[in-house]
Amino acid sequence: MTDGTIETPAEPDQEDEEVRRGQEERLRKVWAAPKGWRYWSAVNNTEIGVWYTAAAFGFMLFAGVLALMVRVQLAVPENDFLSATLYNQVFTLHGTAMMFLFAVPIFEAVAIILLPQMLGARDLPFPRLSAFGFWCFLIGGVFVCGSIFFGAAPNAGWFMYPPLTTNEQYTPGYGPDIWLLGLSFIEVASIAAAVELIVGTLKCRPPGMRLNLMPLYAWYVLVVAGMILFAFPPLIAGDILFELERMFDWPFFDPSRGGDPVLWQHLFWIFGHPEVYIVFLPAIALVAMIVPTFAQRPILGYSWIVLAAVGTGFISFGLWVHHMYTTGLPSISLGFFSAASEAVAIPTGVQIFVFLATLLTGRVIYSVPMLFVSGALATFVIGGLTGVMVALVPFDWQAHDTYFIVAHLHYVLIGGMLFPLAAGIYYYWPIVGSRRLSDKLGRVAFWLMFVGFNVAFLPMHYSGLAGMARRVWTYSEELGVGTANLVSSIGAFVFASGFLVIVWDVLRPRGNAPYAKRNPWNAGTLEWLTEMPGEDWGVRSVPIITSRYPLWEQPNFIDDVDKGRFYLPDAQEMKRETLITSVLDGEPLQCLRVPGPSFMPMIAAVFTGAVFIFATFHWWAATIISMGLAAVSIIVWLWRGTAQIPEKTEKDVGLGLTLPLYKSGPQSIGWWAMFITMTGDATAFIGLIFGYYYFFTIHIDFPPSAEVGPGILWPSVSLFLFATTWGASLLARRLNRAGRVGVARALMASGAILSFGASAALLWGPFVTGLNPTVHVYPATVWVLAIWTAVHGVVGSLMLAYCLARSLTGRLTPEHDMDLWNVVLYWHFMAATVVLTVATIAFFPMLA
Repeated sequence: MTDGTIETPAEPDQEDEEVRRGQEERLRKVWAAPKGWRYWSAVNNTEIGVWYTAAAFGFMLFAGVLALMVRVQLAVPENDFLSATLYNQVFTLHGTAMMFLFAVPIFEAVAIILLPQMLGARDLPFPRLSAFGFWCFLIGGVFVCGSIFFGAAPNAGWFMYPPLTTNEQYTPGYGPDIWLLGLSFIEVASIAAAVELIVGTLKCRPPGMRLNLMPLYAWYVLVVAGMILFAFPPLIAGDILFELERMFDWPFFDPSRGGDPVLWQHLFWIFGHPEVYIVFLPAIALVAMIVPTFAQRPILGYSWIVLAAVGTGFISFGLWVHHMYTTGLPSISLGFFSAASEAVAIPTGVQIFVFLATLLTGRVIYSVPMLFVSGALATFVIGGLTGVMVALVPFDWQAHDTYFIVAHLHYVLIGGMLFPLAAGIYYYWPIVGSRRLSDKLGRVAFWLMFVGFNVAFLPMHYSGLAGMARRVWTYSEELGVGTANLVSSIGAFVFASGFLVIVWDVLRPRGNAPYAKRNPWNAGTLEWLTEMPGEDWGVRSVPIITSRYPLWEQPNFIDDVDKGRFYLPDAQEMKRETLITSVLDGEPLQCLRVPGPSFMPMIAAVFTGAVFIFATFHWWAATIISMGLAAVSIIVWLWRGTAQIPEKTEKDVGLGLTLPLYKSGPQSIGWWAMFITMTGDATAFIGLIFGYYYFFTIHIDFPPSAEVGPGILWPSVSLFLFATTWGASLLARRLNRAGRVGVARALMASGAILSFGASAALLWGPFVTGLNPTVHVYPATVWVLAIWTAVHGVVGSLMLAYCLARSLTGRLTPEHDMDLWNVVLYWHFMAATVVLTVATIAFFPMLA
């Protein structure tokens, strides 16, 4: 330094093999998964994704065994292989495990593995959140499935219709509680994964990858994760109402006290029908990646297939009532939902025709993955045709709750999901296991599965139209469906044997079998940058993308990535780093440091799971203790692993580009995660509000006169205090950013106190006016809205206290205020929640 300037360090010579070797050693050390017992603290997407996938397939095999037990029972008339009670538990757990523990989680598991590779990212933005989601999923799944070994499994169907399930006279024991609380816990994992995948897709793309250059798989992930965000929360809302009725006799579904069991059907199917497409679209995403590879040409109609995927997602939320045609709804409603059910076939058909057109205009290479894709398209089309049939109200009235619906459902789900998933296993196994699976075993597996499936489920169309009802544990010989059932049972075992061939192909010992060659299928997308065997770092350097198929269209691309000629070729500070880019254009914005291995996600999941499990058995002291420990573990996790202040403000990421290491506000991934989480939270709240106004539409005396309600005074006091807290949090953020830290801290402290007071005032209203939630559905609905809002107020208070503690310890400063931005965003949502709650329970009765 001779003239007062600081010399910029020279760019490393990426052509120097010694330089590259040093970089690779540092990257390998930084991204390596822990060894020994600490292996289970890993948070790498490669490890978590494999664990997630293995667990999902484990639950699938468990559910498959249950399905075979059902088929043995129904193979002949008046069979006594299973008792009626055990049969009900078996078919309930079969449907529950397949839908909640396999069909949705397998999408999230596969996406955790593949999405970072497809985006050229080192990892997803919240690796510890992925780990937390996995442990929640595993604990919840074991809890729900394990119940059958103790004779306590749920036994009223995977849909749990009340009042059959809310009345102890009909469903004694803990079965429905295990279903409700266990699956609510599993839904936490699904929403956590949705947050991770949405932020990952939008913010972790490589430089240059605009939205219209994203792999189709990433588009499908974005659509499906968004659907999860809007589909699962209404079910959580329904679960809350359901469990309050079972535990505390609040009569949301009891007609004798103003409730209505049809409300549960609305909340359940608002989740349940989009879930069919949440299952279908990720599997079609695999087809969208496989077809261009084996057609050896880019997908034909990229924009059309993106619009079709988005359109399917939107339309799927408008057809839930087609599961409720026989509940006595008005004819105009039936007509609307029948039309919507027919309309969803249009975007679905677009996707099928795009695949066929791509294959017809390419040079198709026949392979095992393409064999499964062909079987998937054929099977799904048959399921789609029967779907058009049951979308028509007169036909549905005849076929409803018969085995015709069972056949339709399985043609859609297995054709639309399982066959594409099998294709994906054979296609992507080199990325996971560094070797190709056996073509011979793959062909054997396909034909066993394809023939077995059709032999099993095609006769069920006849059985259903002949009068065989769903969910019956036996049937009389006079019904005339004995032969069809026997054929179906034989086909089910053939199908299962085919899937076991795949399991054997995956798990069989390979000895000294050679690794697959790199990019063995000659694909064009980024995930095939993976080396054989793969490295934990994901990509050697984060590339610049100018096309949809860079391995085909960008010259010398793999060599440039391997030699570190792009971004982040090194880990000089020994930190795990990836790039954050802009949502629309993929412009580099930040060098993100992601946290490494930790047991805290596992610990937090264990204590959170304990809350649900102990509540199931009404062990309230243990529930409260677990709740406290879960809160402490989550706070410790956040304190140690998020919003860390870096040792310097910015970093040279290569190619002469310098990026900041810390971002606050809308440019921070934490802000995006909070926004997405609160959107899901708001959706659940809207589900509860929907319940209130649903009762208003079906009862002339709901709500009763204003004098009966919680009054105006205390809800108004609560509204004022909450509004003051919201204002205090907003002002604290602005003053802290301006350097007036002392005043900002005072506002955080006062906001935390005011929020507690506001929550207490909101609960005091219905309490002091003597609203008894067990007497009628109106006070029960008022109480549940007040409790929901008050609990969120307490959480908001803890958040402000957390920010205050971070500020006092120097972890939150005027320049580094990510936590405060995120908490203020929470309070924006909280303010809207309070206004809607108070308007509904206090002011609306005055107008009604």
